[in-house]
Formats: sequence, structure tokens, C-alpha cells
Amino acid sequence: MPPSHAQLTDQLSDADRHTLDDALALMRDLRARCEWDAAQTHQSLRPYLTEEAAEVDDAIAEGIDATLRDELGDVLLQVLFHAVIAEERGAFAISDVAGALVTKMRARHPHLYGDGVRREWESMKAQTRRFIDDGLATGLPALHRAHRLQDRAAGVGFDWPDTRGPMEKVREEVSEVSEWLDDNGAVRDATKVESELGDLLFAVVNLCRKAGVHAGLALDGANHKFTRRFRHMEELAESRGLVFRELSLEQQDALWDEVKRGEQK
Repeated sequence: MPPSHAQLTDQLSDADRHTLDDALALMRDLRARCEWDAAQTHQSLRPYLTEEAAEVDDAIAEGIDATLRDELGDVLLQVLFHAVIAEERGAFAISDVAGALVTKMRARHPHLYGDGVRREWESMKAQTRRFIDDGLATGLPALHRAHRLQDRAAGVGFDWPDTRGPMEKVREEVSEVSEWLDDNGAVRDATKVESELGDLLFAVVNLCRKAGVHAGLALDGANHKFTRRFRHMEELAESRGLVFRELSLEQQDALWDEVKRGEQK
């Protein structure tokens, strides 16, 4: 059972207990009295939002609640910063941001706040878009953008019924990549290989999506696993008085297999 709000606030000192209104008031005060904060604009703050979002992602991966709390605070700061700047321009207020959020979330859940009929979100959104990429952020990481494009295509019925179609498509794309590699493994046409590898990656993302896995998270897990195993190989070599980079490929492969066997045990 999750802790109550009272239990969570009991973990904080009196000096740390503040409300969202306190945070908003602080942001307005900083804009009025801090030279750096007063000089910021929507444009100048752009790099900070992406950086803070990445730090939240790192905190989630670490699984440390105190770190996640602090990093979410940094993201909240960015939200309040932009809202106060907009308020000063007379564009909108933080209450308008909250109102837009409530309206959007109620629209996304008509089975809870509307006519009682559950609908797929992408299907509903498709009715308001002219093209598949309307409103999709151009700065999204490529794997995530591919996933979202495929979600949107699925929202209008352009989708495989299960994982068998995407799996076959992956095999097809692997075969097409191999057509541009010669018998010695050399690339015959770099432009063609790049294009076919892009198709292969797109197909793998689609397979991930149909399997209920986000490709970005899957690759992140694979990166962590590779880093862990590679570091263990380097440590094994060092413990045996060996210089890893001076080992032959066969010796490095032997260490890799040893690390994998150790993990399986």
C-alpha cells in the first residue's frame, strides 16, 4: 500500500515542507530580484528542460526516491519558469496550464469523464491531425520517434495484428542489408547499406512495439548489460596481470564467455 501524503511529509523537516503555491511565489520572486533569472527567456531555457528531463530518467533508472524527488523538482522549476515568463508577457498563466492539462486528460479518458465508451488515444488524436507527424517533436531521439510514428499509424489501422508480421519484416530487412555486403563482409555501397540498415532498425522498433517493449528502454538495458560485462572483462584481465587491449580477439572472446557463464550461474 503506497504511503499517504501525511506519511511522506513526515519524512521532511519543517523547513522543507512547501506547497506548489510556495514554489510559484518563489519563481515570481526570483524573476523580480535575481539578475540571471530575470534575464531568461523561453528560448534561453530550452537546453535546461531537456537536460533536467534526462536527469529524471537517470534517477528513475537508479531507483533512489530522494534523487527522483529532487530531479522532479528541477523539472517543476522549468515548468514554473516558462509559465511565469508567459504570465509576464500576458500570454497565459499557470492556471491556464493546469486547465489545459485537466481538459486534455479528461478528453483522453472518455470512459471515465465522458460518454463511458473507452477509445484508443491514438485513434482519437488521428481525427485532429492532417498528417502523421503533425505535432510530433522533431528533437525526439530516433528510436522514440520511430515508436511514436508507428503508434500513430496503428491509430488509423495501419498495423500488424501480432508480432509475426514484424518478425518476418525484420528477417526481410536483414536479407536486404546482406545484399549490399560482399562475400568478405565489405560494404559494396555505403549509401544503400545506410538506407537498408535504417529500414532494419525501423522494423526492429516495430517488433518491439508489438511485443509491448519500448525499443529505447530495450536498447538502454542492452547498453547497461554490455557495459557491465565489458567492465568485468577488463577487471578479470587486470586481476591476471594482462592488458586487455593487447589481448587477441580470441583471448578477449574467451573472457567474454567466462563473464557470461559467471552471470548465468
